[in-house]
Amino acid sequence: MCGILAIIGKGKDQDQVKELSKRMSHRGPDESDMHVTESGHILAHERLSIIDLNTGKQPIQGTSSAWMVHNGEIYNHQKLREGILKDHTFRTTSDSEVIVHLYEKFGYDFCDRLDGIFAFVVIDGDDYIAGRDPLGVKPLYYGIDERGRMYFASEMKSLADQCKTFSTFPPGHYYTPETGFVKYYQPKWEDEAAAVEELDLEAIRETLSEGVRKRLMSDVPIGVLLSGGLDSSLTSSIASRFMKDMGKKLHSFSIGLDKDAPDVIAARKVAQFLGTEHHEIHFTIEQGIEILDRLIWHLETYDVTSVRASTPMYFLSKAITDRGIKVVLSGEGADEIFGGYLYFRNAPSVSDFQKETIERVQKLFTADLLRADKSTMAHGLEARVPFLDKAFLELAIKIKPEEKMPQTYQGIEKYILRKAFDTPEKPYLPDEVLWRQKEQFSDGVGYNWIDTLIEFCASQVSDSDFEKAAELFPYNTPLTKEAFYYRTIFHKHFPQVAAAQTVRKWIPKWQENQDPSGRANTAHVKADPTISKMDIPV
Repeated sequence: MCGILAIIGKGKDQDQVKELSKRMSHRGPDESDMHVTESGHILAHERLSIIDLNTGKQPIQGTSSAWMVHNGEIYNHQKLREGILKDHTFRTTSDSEVIVHLYEKFGYDFCDRLDGIFAFVVIDGDDYIAGRDPLGVKPLYYGIDERGRMYFASEMKSLADQCKTFSTFPPGHYYTPETGFVKYYQPKWEDEAAAVEELDLEAIRETLSEGVRKRLMSDVPIGVLLSGGLDSSLTSSIASRFMKDMGKKLHSFSIGLDKDAPDVIAARKVAQFLGTEHHEIHFTIEQGIEILDRLIWHLETYDVTSVRASTPMYFLSKAITDRGIKVVLSGEGADEIFGGYLYFRNAPSVSDFQKETIERVQKLFTADLLRADKSTMAHGLEARVPFLDKAFLELAIKIKPEEKMPQTYQGIEKYILRKAFDTPEKPYLPDEVLWRQKEQFSDGVGYNWIDTLIEFCASQVSDSDFEKAAELFPYNTPLTKEAFYYRTIFHKHFPQVAAAQTVRKWIPKWQENQDPSGRANTAHVKADPTISKMDIPV
């Protein structure tokens, strides 16, 4: 939805704050504004208009001295307005405004009342609170400069060269000067021992459908990212049913190297089945390589799988916004919840399987959610993720893990999710898509993409340079030339040690080759267990 920047502390040059905020102008191409409080603190906002296009400008003032900025969407804002905030007078119809009113009514303890995706800062005199949504769908960073001023920003690029120390704001937390960080999101599913619930296919179907429905809230056109894999196809199918009920046509979008890419073929079948207005986007390997530098600046990561998968998503997002669409649904989270990655079938025990699903969900903000947000918001496109609905997480993760393990169903990953939507009387998807094997997004656009990318990166890094990897990058030392190449670009834009420490590498478990490509797993129908190994000098 937006890019936010808050600086708590006096004396910061306002023109410089505007420049720092403008570094995120891609996140909010519709409007830009700034407010300086009576105490000298500053709130800046780059707006992508989605709800209340006319009066929803930020920063927003509460009923008195409190001001706020917010990035994201609050899906239950109308319920809050008509319920616990019915005695409040609102200035706008924006979903964001409920945040400052909740602060006025409840003080610090209100984040649990929000159903949505958010990163926000509220300033009231010299007091303030910053918060981030439960799983970190929306990015947020914080830091302190040499004069002790506190910074909060949607992207690292707006504070990295201003702060002496900075880090990623932890999901599911709020921060105040009085309390420090407080973990407000404490779901039962985080306890491995809570996974004792019996399988209820109807509940899976109904809860996910409700997660999709609430994410169709918008005053602008909505589309779906459709890779042709199970997750994006299900969210697209559910969304198309709701859109038909509203008398609207759903736009779907897929991308690949050409019309014969695995994802493009599968997405075409789904689109035809659902009757969406479908758009196929193609990109060349040369184009992908050409934008790596700019892409890594946008992503603020050097994680290999994030860069690989973000490249097609970056091109796809540009094509979507060029068609006037500002919001899309995406399928992130299902693989983590249900153990959908191929390496999960190698889990040594039920307990290990469950622990891994929990940790993968908890760490989504370091990889898939970071990629989904920053590669789309690079072009002012908001991605919403129904699988990470709080109610759906509470239901799905607490199902007995043996019900989710591929080993239980002849190696079929996400079997119970597939089974929940296997309804022959009113099918959600064609059988060949409903039961299609998992593809990593970076593989599905065309296998040549990763293979050629690895070769290109290897050609750009000499053996002598690669030998210095540990010396140049002692933290998260790159282990392949591809990783070294991405790290070099990242370091050019973000040379601070603190910047490198915000990155967590996505690495599969329980398999010999730890390349993040799905084809590195021998269970893949197009397995290539040697992938990436040619990238490492012997």
